[in-house]
Amino acid sequence: MRAAIVVLPLAVLPWVAPAFWVTLANYIGLYSMIALGLVLLTGVAGQTSFGQAAFVGIGAYVTAYLTTRHAFSPWLTLAIGLAVTGLVALFLGFITLRMRGHYLPLATIAWGISLYYVFGNLEALGGHTGLSGIPALSFAGIALKDERRYYYLIWIVTLLALWATHNLLDSRSGRAVRALKGGLDMVEAFGVDAARLKIVIFVYAALLAAISGWLYAHLQRFVNPTPFGINQGIEYLFMAVVGGAGSVWGAVVGATVITLLKEWLQDLLPALLGRQGNFELVVFGILMVLILQFARDGVWQWIARVLPRPRPQQVVPANALASRPRRVADGPLLEVQRVRKQFGGLVAVDDLSFTVDRGEIVGLIGPNGAGKSTTFALISGALPLTAGRVLLHGESIGSRPPYEIARRGLGRTFQHVKLIGTMSVLDNVAIGAYLRGRSGVVRAALKLDRAEEAQVRSEAARAITRVGLAAHLHAAAGSLALGQQRIVEIARALASDPTLLLLDEPAAGLRYLEKQALATLLRSLKAEGMTILLVEHDMEFVMGVTDRLVVMHFGEKLAEGNPGEIQRNAAVREAYLGGVA
Repeated sequence: MRAAIVVLPLAVLPWVAPAFWVTLANYIGLYSMIALGLVLLTGVAGQTSFGQAAFVGIGAYVTAYLTTRHAFSPWLTLAIGLAVTGLVALFLGFITLRMRGHYLPLATIAWGISLYYVFGNLEALGGHTGLSGIPALSFAGIALKDERRYYYLIWIVTLLALWATHNLLDSRSGRAVRALKGGLDMVEAFGVDAARLKIVIFVYAALLAAISGWLYAHLQRFVNPTPFGINQGIEYLFMAVVGGAGSVWGAVVGATVITLLKEWLQDLLPALLGRQGNFELVVFGILMVLILQFARDGVWQWIARVLPRPRPQQVVPANALASRPRRVADGPLLEVQRVRKQFGGLVAVDDLSFTVDRGEIVGLIGPNGAGKSTTFALISGALPLTAGRVLLHGESIGSRPPYEIARRGLGRTFQHVKLIGTMSVLDNVAIGAYLRGRSGVVRAALKLDRAEEAQVRSEAARAITRVGLAAHLHAAAGSLALGQQRIVEIARALASDPTLLLLDEPAAGLRYLEKQALATLLRSLKAEGMTILLVEHDMEFVMGVTDRLVVMHFGEKLAEGNPGEIQRNAAVREAYLGGVA
């Protein structure tokens, strides 16, 4: 319905609007493609880039050079331009996306400026004068010289890009991209190679920019470096933010608002001020401050409120996803051998050893500051070991990246809840099933992953129902109470089909009846053969569900035994109570 509201006016615009407005609509379509890449890269994945104009330039200059100097077919230069852009983006992304904080946007500014001067200083590319005589595109024998004809090509490509990006975000890979803002430790805990995924999205955004550049070159029939400088890169990012950096339609809205406003201000401000100049940049700066202050989700959020709300996508019954092969072997499932973690002069975990056998529930307890959460982080790969070994299924996993450990069958929850509050409970839990799917970015964008996607959503719904939250399937995860959010995390971990489940304070924030339901769930998981290691401060809860307890104190193992033995242990009572008078 929303798409129809946009598409129908676009289809009739060239027939009713003057040529000037058709020209503006052409540029809005070109800018929308670039802003769309930034919506995905910056608004969704959280990777700020000021250098997208340089990728537009690569797409434009490749076709300009090859068609004017070597008489290549323009359609062939599109493929070559995409290949060149992909290689450049892969190289730059590999270097740039390793940076964090303010270093990332600074790096994108640096290579954006560098590529701009490459375009202007290569004689083969015409220097700052540029290249002219670029041939017009033709399709099915029809030359697209007229802007009204070219309009349809631009907007067909733009709408296809919007469709593909919408499909991508509603997929296995798309959920992982949306989860990047929740922290790398969360997505990697479910098997996502976050560094690789960020590069893939970076390349995807660059390819959209290159397509726009290719279309721009054949629309203008002339290119020079001016449209591909850092100022234009900043303007593209501005379009994404103003429109709504979290929505694909925000790219179109932002491109429309900025293009029309710029055109209007360029005429109005000089007349008001009585002098020429780029005064619209001042207005844009003020507008950016106001948008970030009062409408951080952009203009699209206001438009979306008056449009018909999309219905939640219903979960359809589907075949179960393949389960992880259960290894049958002698010996413990998990072995922690003389593990040590040192932060400078502070020893957080010191020579800790314990095992977890298959099919048992083991509790890791101790006073605050005992080193329990650090131990969890060492087992899951969130922290590297200083010394010692951690073995899962007899295989060393110590100091491996979390996504590699997750692939070996470890699922977990977090001490501080890590959910994507704006995503539905269903989508949050579906992130847990990431490793159980195989469809990549290309299949998702072309909507060829629907059968697998139905299986993933069905699996996530089953996990949610199992933990008693079926009534909240389509609710935003951030709208739930803290205790319910912890249960959602357990459902997400179960969706990964783990062989070892790490639960970090699962009962925190739960009411009495909710704790009883959680205890029942853990016992049923154990009966099915699940192995569980949990950290918990609620002693009544942990004594009622565990087979064995490992007590830590000041980073060392103080005691180990069944709940009854631990309750009678004088050293444990002294550690918790400070001794008995």
